[in-house]
Amino acid sequence: MKTAQFTLAAIAAIGLSLGGYPSGHARAGSADKDMVSIPKGEFTMGSPEHADETPHKVVLDAYKIDKYEVSNKQYGEFMKAANHAAPAYWDDPRVNKPEQPVVGVNWFDAKAYCEWKGLRLPTEAEWEHAAKGPKGDNHYPWGHKFDPKKVNYGQQHGRTAPVDAYPEGVSGFGVYNMAGNVFEWVADWYMPDYYKNSPALNPVGPDMGLDYAKQGPVKVLRGGSWFAPQTSLHTSHRFWNQPENNSYGIGLGFRCATSEGPRKASAGAPTEAMKKADADLQARNAYIQALVSMGAEKHAEAMKSIDEAISLDPKNREYKDVRELIKKNLGKK
Repeated sequence: MKTAQFTLAAIAAIGLSLGGYPSGHARAGSADKDMVSIPKGEFTMGSPEHADETPHKVVLDAYKIDKYEVSNKQYGEFMKAANHAAPAYWDDPRVNKPEQPVVGVNWFDAKAYCEWKGLRLPTEAEWEHAAKGPKGDNHYPWGHKFDPKKVNYGQQHGRTAPVDAYPEGVSGFGVYNMAGNVFEWVADWYMPDYYKNSPALNPVGPDMGLDYAKQGPVKVLRGGSWFAPQTSLHTSHRFWNQPENNSYGIGLGFRCATSEGPRKASAGAPTEAMKKADADLQARNAYIQALVSMGAEKHAEAMKSIDEAISLDPKNREYKDVRELIKKNLGKK
């Protein structure tokens, strides 16, 4: 599925602040001052949740990361200044208010915006450290116990929340919406075995990504989405997508980062190409495809994919949760 885009048109400020979400004051026009400084430190990256999340110690130099996801207002300013095409869903009233996060962007769109701002996409390690907080081990951005009042997930509202929504759900570093709302692009390529070979200092991911479904190498996504289930919201959960695609479109955004000083080089460790995916990886692939179809609102296709995932891993709660969400959408038709 290739990126759907609209031609650039005059960009109007549409609507007022969205109701129904715990929120601070509007931040749609936030500037670089709305970045959070993360000091140099060590944390435990990964978790026991999935085979591709092998826990390991990582040390990161100091950096800054956006406090909020990039908003439609901010992205609209970029579109005007850089004559950049509008992303998918730009005209969709569910997700196009100025204070909502921009969605429907591919990896190259996200990279271009960050570079226009003099910034860059965060590495996967930087993203996870910012989500886990100063103690470096939070299962959710706010702590270890799930709280549905602190996150936009599971199609509870049927749309994205403003970028400054859920102030009670911020990470220990004060970063907003690192669980739910939108999936977020990061800089790294995705390989399922990378954590077993990752360097301890400033990891930047492997040299190339897994050739997922024979459609090309994939980049990492983080954070879950407004339409994804609770079981996808923990701080170590890894998703993936081809960089040229905006699959997951209606729930796919990003935030930017920057280094706080000279950064010690740390090349990605070499990894062996996967010869053949085992049943677990095949199930994860089918699950990811179900999320992609959900993001494109192709719920019948999503059901086929999630049924395949469950057939390969029938005890997986996350897959079953997604199936229930898909059933609800099919029932609306």
